[in-house]
Amino acid sequence: MAITVKRITLWRTEVDNRPGVLARTLEPLASAGADLRLVMGYRFPQMAERAAIELYPISGKRVTAAAQQAGLSESKDIPCLLVEGDNRPGLGAAIGRGLADAGINLAFVMAQVLGRRFTAAIGFDDESAATNAARVIKQAARTAATKRPRRR
Repeated sequence: MAITVKRITLWRTEVDNRPGVLARTLEPLASAGADLRLVMGYRFPQMAERAAIELYPISGKRVTAAAQQAGLSESKDIPCLLVEGDNRPGLGAAIGRGLADAGINLAFVMAQVLGRRFTAAIGFDDESAATNAARVIKQAARTAATKRPRRR
């Protein structure tokens, strides 16, 4: 099973949690030709009137300028890995177990399967944790690839 683990930088903004905010944030990027692979939007549990929007990738002069105009900036506080590859039953559990056994704490995880492809964005407390996690995730994916799924 081919898995790639790549260090990425999310771009982030904190906004008022109101109708239309996501559209107003994304429209300048679309006009600049951005081809986003990841969009996360969520409100803060303790402050329902506030929300965050996080995006990846932001690159090129026009797209970067549009992102800045929309109030986005590089989020360097939370190191993030983008994990992509062929899906397999138990892959997420294997990655979670590998990170737990290595004592690596997660700041966040957003994962999905589309068709037969697995994608996850995983944030960590610091650079060291992200570096160690990349190795652990690759090993966990290799382990998951060799295990046969249980039949019920």
